[in-house]
Amino acid sequence: MRRYLASLAVVALLLGGCNGAAGDPAAGATGAPVQGGKLTWAIETEPITFNPHQYAQAKARLLVWNSFEALLTHDDKGGYLPWLATKWDVSADGLTYTFKLRDGVTFHDGEKFDAAAVKANLDQLLVAGYAPGVAGTQLKNFKDAQVVDASTIAVHLKQPDVVILDFFASPQGAQVSPKSLKSPDLKAGGPSVVGTGPFILDRYTKGQEVHYKKNPAYAWAPSNAGHQGPAYLDEITYRFLKESSVRVGALTSGQVDVIEGVPATEQELVKSDPNLNFAKQLNSGTAYNLYFNLTHAPFDDIRVRKAFRDAVDVDAVLQGVYRGTATRAWSLLSPSGPFYEASVEKTYGNNPTEANKLLDEAGWTAKDGEGFRTKDGKRLTARIVLSAPFVRDKRDILAQAVQAAVKQTAGIDLQVKVVDQGTATDALAKNEFEVFDNSRADTDAGAAINLIVPKGAPINRHGFTDPELEKLITEAAGAGDTAKRKEAYAKVQKVLTEQAVLLPLYAPADQIASQKKVGGVGFEPTAGVPASAYNVWIGK
Repeated sequence: MRRYLASLAVVALLLGGCNGAAGDPAAGATGAPVQGGKLTWAIETEPITFNPHQYAQAKARLLVWNSFEALLTHDDKGGYLPWLATKWDVSADGLTYTFKLRDGVTFHDGEKFDAAAVKANLDQLLVAGYAPGVAGTQLKNFKDAQVVDASTIAVHLKQPDVVILDFFASPQGAQVSPKSLKSPDLKAGGPSVVGTGPFILDRYTKGQEVHYKKNPAYAWAPSNAGHQGPAYLDEITYRFLKESSVRVGALTSGQVDVIEGVPATEQELVKSDPNLNFAKQLNSGTAYNLYFNLTHAPFDDIRVRKAFRDAVDVDAVLQGVYRGTATRAWSLLSPSGPFYEASVEKTYGNNPTEANKLLDEAGWTAKDGEGFRTKDGKRLTARIVLSAPFVRDKRDILAQAVQAAVKQTAGIDLQVKVVDQGTATDALAKNEFEVFDNSRADTDAGAAINLIVPKGAPINRHGFTDPELEKLITEAAGAGDTAKRKEAYAKVQKVLTEQAVLLPLYAPADQIASQKKVGGVGFEPTAGVPASAYNVWIGK
C-alpha cells in the first residue's frame, strides 16, 4: 500500500494545481485583508444549473465553490489536500478508499455533514438519468459506499482507478445537503439546494444576476485557502453580462468591481488603466477542439477529415480573432498539462494543396455556382451547432473564421448555428451535425479523456473507437506509475491526430480584471479558472 500511495503522490506532483481554494492570487490591493463589504462581479456565462452534480460549464466553476465543497482539494503542485475529509487511505489492491471526515460541519440548511450524507450524494449520482456523465465516467468504476461510522466512509471500486481522487476534488463530487437531494428543484439548483460553503446563495434572477451572502458559521476551509473562518465579504453579486464590451465598460466606469473574460480587443485597454489590475491563466484539461462526426458522410472518409484540417491556417485564424493572445493547440490535451504530447505539433494543417488533392481523391471534384465542392450533385456540407450557454471566448466568431477558411481554401460549406441549449441537445441526440466543439477544464487529463475517447463516453459524439486505445485508457486509470499514464495518453493523442478525429484550435484561458481596491482575486492553479470569492476582499 505504501508503494501505491507513493506512486499516487508522484502523479499528484506532476499535475499541478489547486481546486476551489484560494488559488494563485492576481495582482490587487495590498496590505491586510479587510473584513466586510459588498462586491459586484460581472461574469460572461449564466449557469444552466446551480447544482454542482450537474456542473458542465467551466465558467460556472467559481460559483460552485462559493457554496459547495468537496472531500478533497488540490495543493499548488497538484497533490491532494483534505477539505471536508481530514485524511484518506487506499487499500493495497487499490479497490477501497477510506475517508475520515471533518466533525462539526453543517450544511446551510442545518443538516449535519457526515458519512451518511456522503453516501447519499454518491447514491444520488447513480440514480438513472440524474447525472449520466458522472455515473458513466468519473464513477464508472465505483461499486458502492459503506458507512463505517459517522465520520468514516469506505468507497469500494470495481477495479483500481487513481482518477477517482480527482472526482472527490471536483465540482461534481461536491457535497449537497441530504435534504436538498429530495428537493423538486434539485436539478436546477438555487436557494433550496445547499452545500457547506463560505457563501449562501439567497437570490437568483434569471438572465440578470445571482446574489450570495456570507455564511457566518463557516469554519472548515482547507489549509491552503488563504485564511480560516468566514469569508471576508459580507455579500457578493454576480451580474450576467455576456457581451465582453459591456463587461469591460461596466468595470472601467466603476459599475462593477471585478470582471472575468477580458477579450483580446480590450486587454491592452485594461492593462493600461492605472485604476485596474489584469491577470490571465491557461486552463488545464483539453484544448478547445472541433471534433468530426465519423458516423456518417462526409467525415466518415478520413481524406475529407484531413482535407478540412489542412484547409485551415489555425495560426492566422487565431491571430484574426484573438490578436496574438491565444495559445495554439495541436493535440486533444491542453499544452499546459503534464500529459501533453508535443510530438504531434506541426504534423498537419495549413496545406491548401494537400487539402484539395485529398478532396479530389475522395470524389468531390465538381463545384457549384457558389464555389462549393459537390459530388453526385450534393454539396460538401458540414454543420456545427453551438449551444449558446457554452459559447465563450468569441467561439462563435472563431467558428465563422474557420467557416471562411474552409470555403475559400477547399470549397467546404461549414454551416454555423448558435442555438439554445435545448435545440443543441436535440440536434446532437438526432445526430444532425458533422462537427461539434468542446473543451474541458479537468484537473486530471484522464478525467477528460474518459469523457471523450472511449466508446459510449458522454462526449464521444465523434464515433471513433479503437479497442487498443480503450485498453490503454483503462490501464492508465488504474496505474500509480506516472510514466505509464503519460505513455498511454501520448498514444491516445497520436492516434487521434493520425486518424484526423479532431481539429485542435487553442488552449482556453481565463482573464480577470479588477479595481485596484480589490484584493485576494485569483485562479485555481491547475484548472486555470477563477477561484471562488472566499479570499476576496475590498480595501478602504
